[in-house]
Amino acid sequence: MLPYGRQDITQSDIDAAVEVLKSDYLTQGPMVPRFEELVSQHVGAKHALAVNSATSALHVACLALDLGPGDWLWTSPVTFVASANCGLYCGAQVDFVDIDPRTYNISISALQQKLQKAALEGKLPKVLVAVHLCGQPCDMVAIDSLAKLYSFKVIEDASHAIGGKFLNEFIGNCRYSDITVFSFHPVKIITTAEGGMALTNCNELAARIALLRSHGITRDSAQMTHAPDGPWYYQQIDLGFNYRMTDLQAALGVSQMARLDSYVARRHFLANRYDALLSGFPLKTPWRHPDGYSGMHLYVIRLELDRIRVSHRSVVDGLRERNIGVNVHYIPVHTQPFYQRKGFSVGDFPEAEAYYAEAISLPMFQTMSEAQQDEVVDAFRYVLKA
Repeated sequence: MLPYGRQDITQSDIDAAVEVLKSDYLTQGPMVPRFEELVSQHVGAKHALAVNSATSALHVACLALDLGPGDWLWTSPVTFVASANCGLYCGAQVDFVDIDPRTYNISISALQQKLQKAALEGKLPKVLVAVHLCGQPCDMVAIDSLAKLYSFKVIEDASHAIGGKFLNEFIGNCRYSDITVFSFHPVKIITTAEGGMALTNCNELAARIALLRSHGITRDSAQMTHAPDGPWYYQQIDLGFNYRMTDLQAALGVSQMARLDSYVARRHFLANRYDALLSGFPLKTPWRHPDGYSGMHLYVIRLELDRIRVSHRSVVDGLRERNIGVNVHYIPVHTQPFYQRKGFSVGDFPEAEAYYAEAISLPMFQTMSEAQQDEVVDAFRYVLKA
């Protein structure tokens, strides 16, 4: 079956991993800081801190921003659950802001209205997680302006967006946010097998994240309560976690970074080709905001259900029966049973729910051939009887 996403592992990636396997360092060695430096330099952020997943990065980002009990985290309902769960991990409460029907990111008008109401009720968020869905950046200028007006912190969940740009600058430079998070899961644009990264321009946030990802332990005598007992000495000064990335993973990341820009360019070529091939089908192809250059992690179409005779489920099933491994990204978080037990209901965020009823993620990965793309379109034509 043709998958919706697939990693690209080359001989240079294998050689990089083997070199680490033959070295003295498998876990914490020179490759992690090298990978961090490559990413920070590429996107233009002052600090980059590698961790074992984007979920971990979101968690420590929230903790570094002092999110806790009595606070609110807001995010998009159309995202993976980790974008919301990170607030709950900290003991905070979570709420959502409906999406823009064209970009599928947080609606700025909905955010403005919700903030105005929350200000009157004394329930303003402490943290907003702005999700760059499919790799397309949110309107970060507008979000930054609102953050300054209403005094909340901003985390960019750019799990889909490494290699993308906003206003001709790389996503991840944190110009309009406190912290940006990347994911290196195998179906993402580049991979470290599993892994994530938090980026920031703030020295204090970087130090806090570094501490939290490694058990809350420091070997820096300046942070200790007394002089070290000896060269072996360390102190736990906070409650942290074992969220570190290994040298083996980082070596893969270093190798993959050399191909990041070409990967994103290839994805754009495929997206533009999809746009042309699907022209005239009863569906909406992705709209791309002129202020952004998407990382193009996902290519999501929306069925025009009033123009076809089959259901959303039937289209997905029909494509999978023809070995096209389509998926749906994502089930609105507020409709999950866990969140419904917290008081959310179907109908709370209508744009997100309308998106879910129509959205299908078509196969999109950098090694996808034009012939494979033609297979997807032919299968679509068959299923839709276009």
